[in-house]
Formats: sequence, C-alpha cells, structure tokens
Amino acid sequence: MTEKIYQRLPAVFQNGLVTLFDVLQYRKRHSGNYSKWMEYYEAARKFDLPKLQRFQLEKLFAFVNFAARESVYYKQIFAQLGLTEITSLEQFHRLPIQSKEDIRANIESIYTIGKKQAILSKTGGTTGKSLEVRFTYDDMQNRFATLDFFRKGYGYKLGNKVAWFSGKSLLTEKDTEKNRYWKYDWRYKIRYYSTFHINATTAKHYIDDLNKLQPLYAVGFPSSMYEIAKWGLANNYQLSYRMRAIFPTAETVMPHEREAIENFFGGTVVNQYASSEGAPFILECTQGKLHMELLTGYFEILDDKGQPANEGELVFTSFTTHGTPLVRYAIKDRIKLSAETCTCGNHNPVVESIQGRINDFVYSEERGKINLGNISNCVKYVKGVVKFQIIQNTTDHIQLKIVRDNTFTDKDEKMFLHELRERLGNRMNIDVTYVKEIPREASGKYRIVKQGLIV
Repeated sequence: MTEKIYQRLPAVFQNGLVTLFDVLQYRKRHSGNYSKWMEYYEAARKFDLPKLQRFQLEKLFAFVNFAARESVYYKQIFAQLGLTEITSLEQFHRLPIQSKEDIRANIESIYTIGKKQAILSKTGGTTGKSLEVRFTYDDMQNRFATLDFFRKGYGYKLGNKVAWFSGKSLLTEKDTEKNRYWKYDWRYKIRYYSTFHINATTAKHYIDDLNKLQPLYAVGFPSSMYEIAKWGLANNYQLSYRMRAIFPTAETVMPHEREAIENFFGGTVVNQYASSEGAPFILECTQGKLHMELLTGYFEILDDKGQPANEGELVFTSFTTHGTPLVRYAIKDRIKLSAETCTCGNHNPVVESIQGRINDFVYSEERGKINLGNISNCVKYVKGVVKFQIIQNTTDHIQLKIVRDNTFTDKDEKMFLHELRERLGNRMNIDVTYVKEIPREASGKYRIVKQGLIV
C-alpha cells in the first residue's frame, strides 16, 4: 500500500518522503550517544598499538560474556563447553566459529532484544537468503560515529552535498520517461542515484545532474560509479568540477575501477570495509593504507586449516552487535595483512588488501583458484567491453557473458580469451555469449563472478 501511494505521488512529494525517511533514520543514528562515540574515537586516535590491543581485549571479553548472559544461543554454547566466563584468549578460541547458516538457523535464540527495541538491518542475500540483524540504538550510533569520524579526515561533515549510488529502488515510470534517475533528500543534501538504470544511454543524464548539483562527495557501489566514469571518459563527457573524495561500499574496488573513478570524478577513492550485519571496520587513511580498527571488533585471519595466518579468511567478533551478537563469525571475505607501519597517526594494524568474498573466484583444474582481482584484469588491454560476468557451476566449464560497445572487434575477443586462458589454462571450456545487459543482484550489487562450486 505504501509503495502504491509513493508511486502515484508527484516527484516533489516523493523527495519529501525520502527526506522524511532520512530525518527519522538520522535521528536514531545521530542522537543518543553519537557525540560521545565521536569524542571517544577522537581520543583513541592518539593511542599507541599496545594500548589499542589492551583495550580491544577488554572489549572482547566484555562483549562475549554479555552474549553468554543475554543470548540463549551463546548461553547454550558456553554450557556445552563448561564455560561460565571468558577471561583469556585460550578460552575464547574454544568457542566454535559461526557461519552465516549457523546464525540464520538459530537467529531467534541469538537475538537479545525485540524488534520494537531495535534498528533493523538486512544483509543483501547475494550468497543466500537475507539475514535480518537487530542493532541496539547505542551500537548504531557507535557505528555511524566511526564512519563520520573516518570521513571527517577527508573534509566531510554532515550536511555536505553527497551523491549516493546504492541499491534503493525509488524511481517511477514517470522518472525514467523524463530521464530522471534520482531522488533528493533536501534536509541532508543527499542525491540518491539509481544503480539499476546506468547504461550507455542514460550515463549522460547522470553526469548532467552531477554537474548541476555538484556534490563534493560520493558514496556507494564502485561498479556503478565506474560505469558512469568509463562512459564519461570514453565519450569525453566530463564533470565541470572535481570531487574531494569517493567512499565505495558493499563491493571490492578493483584497481581499474579506482583508476577510472579517480580520473573522472577527480576525488580520491577511499576504501572502507564493514558489512550490513555489523562487521568491525577496516578504513583507509590519508596515506592510502588500510587499518583494522581494533576498537570496533576482534579480527582473526585464518588459513584453510583454520590456523592464524597473514592471508586468509576473516573471522570476526564485532563489538557493535549487542542486539544480534556475532561471535567468531565467518563472513566469507578474504584479507591479507601487512607488516608495514604507517605514519598517518593511526596506530591500528595495516591491512595490505581486502580481497573480497571467498567465493569470488574462478576454479581451474589446471591452475586452482583464480581470485576476483586477477579475473578483472583480463580486460586491462581489451577495448570495447562495457561489462562482463563469468558463471561457473562445474570445474571444467565457464559461461562468459559480455556487454560490448561498437569499438569491440574480433581482435578484442581473441585478446580477452587469451587473457582468460593465461589464468585458467587450456582445458577450460569457455562459452561466450554477447548480451545487451547483465542484471544486478536484488541488492543492487554487480557481481563479476557467480559460481556454485564447493572446492
């Protein structure tokens, strides 16, 4: 009923509803203890690494013991292990690692608060059924203080004009008929651009509107911003101004995407890692280094045998998930640590790279797992590829979907297949299909690799 009413309203009233929604959400996120958390992270930036690690352990034990007291599910786990309280890492590591399937199957006994007391968040569901997470108001205020403190380092403050590229479905038929692919929040000056309508025909209208509004910051899916940047660069259709910073979310930023986005939009692409279910933060500093923010959670990097490693699967315990405790949660993302230190003033440990989801790879019987970054580089020297996607369901066969423009030639196809063969070997069967469009997931994310293998 609400959607039907929204669809029938004039655009100006739709913008009003978008603004009202944001006002209500920002009231929850930026009131209460938000200012206290901002001051906390301001003070914590001066902590050296030993102090950060000491506080992290204190927060870890306090959080896990809270979960054992307040969550039926974790209370049962403690009882099965003969634990009453966690006071050491040795005890902590006895707790079982939780998969998304474990959390989903036991979610009702994991919650510590009711729906009416919670701020609700849902995972995108790109790798399975969506998961509804309940946040306490304090935890959500904590998380937004973390983000705002981080963005403050790049000059951003609440109320600056922002271009937001996310998976919200806000447009009507009238909007698309008028080449209007956005809605506007008047109060916080946020332009929400649809990520479902960006293509070679519409990109011009997005750029025209950006030139009209001139937001200095952009937030959202890097693949969407890349589509606009790539079209603008290829057609010499430029922004009339330069942005200050671009904050990508939800997807791994590929090197070629970063290069095109920075060239077109002008601002620095600033990487950040978290998740809708409440992962602790990994944030990029002004010197281009990624830092694990130890006061937001406990990070474990584990190899294929479940042992601590410098590169492997991320398992986390988030300190801002009191409503839906996540203890030793395997999010299925890969992280590579760095031995570097950084002189930016942030003493948190440095991460060399966030390598994306564990299932973002193509498997070759000849070569093993080829990760997403390596696959994306296949088009580095290929012209005319607007977008591509690899679908794999068996170890000896992939389907390659390509959206091409009029500059794409047989030579480009040969180069693309050559680059794939270099990575996957000669025994892989590759079926090439040319398509007009590759749809995004229901969440609005675009996936280069989709595969259903267990290897």
